[in-house]
Amino acid sequence: MATDIRAELKNCGQSAQKVRLVIDLVRGKPAVQALTTLKFLPRAAAPTIYKLVASAVANAEENFGVSRDDLVVYQIMADEAPTRKWRRFGARGRFRPILRRASHITVVLRERA
Repeated sequence: MATDIRAELKNCGQSAQKVRLVIDLVRGKPAVQALTTLKFLPRAAAPTIYKLVASAVANAEENFGVSRDDLVVYQIMADEAPTRKWRRFGARGRFRPILRRASHITVVLRERA
């Protein structure tokens, strides 16, 4: 039976749309290869996702006794978190809305079968 090792990050300060561009590159890869890819990726979301995947790998090694070489990124997703909204003055006395989007990121690792 395959054990799922999870790690979650709530209220990440980047939009889910931009985070998904990075997580699509590592989905389905071995965990070690995913960490190497994330380390050298020139995107703002890459260091955050690197930390999250590294945390999931550490959870697997410490809590389940699974070697990092046997782990695969089984599932990784970015969902929208609550959006912070406020206004800024625009032309002719109008308000312009500013939306600060955030995301919830979840990583699920599985042992290679």
